[in-house]
Amino acid sequence: MNPLTLHRVNDQVVRVLTSQGECVGNLKLIGSVWKFKALGHDADGQLVPGGGPLTGRHNMTFAVLDEAAVSAALLAWG
Repeated sequence: MNPLTLHRVNDQVVRVLTSQGECVGNLKLIGSVWKFKALGHDADGQLVPGGGPLTGRHNMTFAVLDEAAVSAALLAWG
């Protein structure tokens, strides 16, 4: 997967998109940390909270919004 990009929705929510523009989750500001909330879709196209290609990274936290660091952490499957 190519690097992810961050797109601010408001002061508490940032969308996480693939290079193809697919939303794979959101970062939500909870307290003083950003928490990743994975998103996916089932076979019928219904939204699956906690699902999708980054489901294993659901609830990962970040102290700051650094696009390169967030992308690297979310895509590190080691």
